[in-house]
Amino acid sequence: MDVLSGRIPVLDLYPQQPGNTFPAKAVEGDVIPFRAVAFREGHDRIGVTLVLRSPSGRERRVPMEPLGDGFDRWRALAQVDDRGTWRWHVEAWADEWATWHHNAEIKIPADIDTELMATIGAQLLSRAAKSATGADATLLAGAAKALGDSRAPILQRWASVNDPAILDAVDRHRPRSLETASAELELRVERTRAAVGAWYEFFPRSEGAVRRSDGTWRSGTFETAAKRLPAVKAMGFDVLYLPPVHPIGEVNRKGRNNTLTPQPGDPGSPWAIGSKHGGHDAIHPDLGTIDDFRAFVAKAADAGLEVAMDLALQAAPDHPWVTEHPEWFTTLPDGSIAFAENPPKKYQDIYPINFDNDPEGIVAEVRRIIDQWIACGVRIFRVDNPHTKPLWFWERTIREVNEEHGDIVFLAEAFTRPAVMQALGKVGFQQSYTYFAWRNTKAELEEYLQEVSGEQAAWFKPAFWVNTPDILTEYLQFGGVPAFKVRAAIAATAVPTWGMYAGYELIEAVARPGAEEAIDNEKYEYKPRDWEQAERNGTTIAPYITRLNEIRAEHPAIRQLWALDVHWSDDDAVLVYSKRVEGRFTETGEDDTIIVIANVDPHSARQTTVHLDLTKLGLRPGDRFEAHDLISGETWTWSDHNFVRLDAFVEPAHIIHVRRSEA
Repeated sequence: MDVLSGRIPVLDLYPQQPGNTFPAKAVEGDVIPFRAVAFREGHDRIGVTLVLRSPSGRERRVPMEPLGDGFDRWRALAQVDDRGTWRWHVEAWADEWATWHHNAEIKIPADIDTELMATIGAQLLSRAAKSATGADATLLAGAAKALGDSRAPILQRWASVNDPAILDAVDRHRPRSLETASAELELRVERTRAAVGAWYEFFPRSEGAVRRSDGTWRSGTFETAAKRLPAVKAMGFDVLYLPPVHPIGEVNRKGRNNTLTPQPGDPGSPWAIGSKHGGHDAIHPDLGTIDDFRAFVAKAADAGLEVAMDLALQAAPDHPWVTEHPEWFTTLPDGSIAFAENPPKKYQDIYPINFDNDPEGIVAEVRRIIDQWIACGVRIFRVDNPHTKPLWFWERTIREVNEEHGDIVFLAEAFTRPAVMQALGKVGFQQSYTYFAWRNTKAELEEYLQEVSGEQAAWFKPAFWVNTPDILTEYLQFGGVPAFKVRAAIAATAVPTWGMYAGYELIEAVARPGAEEAIDNEKYEYKPRDWEQAERNGTTIAPYITRLNEIRAEHPAIRQLWALDVHWSDDDAVLVYSKRVEGRFTETGEDDTIIVIANVDPHSARQTTVHLDLTKLGLRPGDRFEAHDLISGETWTWSDHNFVRLDAFVEPAHIIHVRRSEA
């Protein structure tokens, strides 16, 4: 019977998806913690090597280090820098030199089997010399001869073989035997924006909207909305996300605050797509034309912003699809078409799509729509409620789009069951909304940060949104400015992608009674904001948001998902975590280490002792370092245990840059 384990078992490789049905995912610049379990019988030592092959065929061999956790786990950090499919495996081998050296350092000083140990060592050095060239070959051959010279005292020979130059040469040409290779795995590496970015959402119709003397509104346009682009970029955002910009249905249109009685001039919800003016391939006439949209995308690019377009696969009752393709919807026994429901919520202005009657027709139509907007310059799609569509549809659509356009990014707006969210990431979505909005206590955040940066980071790339048009949590409703600041600080530093919806910087915190969404919701009405007046009055936290995005841009550790470690404090409201990337992976060649300490109680001042695992910061226990607060500009000398006081009404969070102490 064939065996699968190999001479030296190599098991439990990471990163990979459970079952390895789909490749693991990363982006350019990711520093990935490759891991494997490897061991052999008995007590002899082994060596383990990561073998990476880039899309161009370039091979890289990286020694793996034992974690020393008692579970025979090995780890190597490696940075991926090319887009495409990487292939990798792990090799394990008998490390005869390490085994001999361990035995020799016990036996030789104790005068046990000394000449036998010297003979074995000399043979290993000779083998290493044969695989070397130049100076290394000469050095190793000489060391072998010296160690085998029985005329010299054994302790002298033992000391000579431990010369650092000889040990370094052995490391470069270490004898290997019983080599065993694992199965080969794939790693799909995409462009950085697929998992790293700062997103900002606004409604184009509100930017530049004007209320007439009779109370009706003149909609903002792409031209007026473009005037907001410099301010969005000035805050440090990379991506501008637009809610649907298509014609809005008139049948069953919703009025203000989701009422069923719209007043004349109420614009309706942008997610109720389709009217006599067209469907998903058209632009709402109030906003402009497709040419105007192209110009807006180009202006955003000139400002340094990518435009993310909403892909909401649903239809208003007067969408052209309803008459042209009634088979794409669900017809009830009474002959009516089923509208969307999420009991007790009802969406009478939206018909969900039925994917079972004509799957090929729907696939072709959606692909046509996506291709049209790609041709207009869109490279990012925020997908509305993907969990209400079949998983196979997304697997196929995203794969086919990415095969033709390798830089397209799909973000899943999937606030749903964990298994469904995870599955969407596994089959292709580059990133996803998360439960972050509802993780507010220290304990909840500690657990969630470890979850999203742990095993699932191989396929699920989280985006932390502090609010959306649908989400205004109780924490924000009643926490005031401190709540808005600390949530932004955590979202911006804990994961590589974060986002906010316009108005967050103005502390818009009034909810519709009994709901977790803003009153006078912009989904159903125009909502122009006086940004300049807020700045004059000092009622905006835009400068704070700007500083957070500056810190993100300056510190590569923050942009690494796998780099997060949770630390401890004695206070049940003070959250502590760090992110670190080694200097060998940074442009400056210097380590980058960030510590975030956040008071998640927005109603108080907290003081406590923070306990740091310095080994996670690249330091030794007991080391002292300079802790420079990137928010306040203050600097302290810290070590393992440090007193911290955070007044939520002054600054609710420290964002600390670790600098080695000169002392």
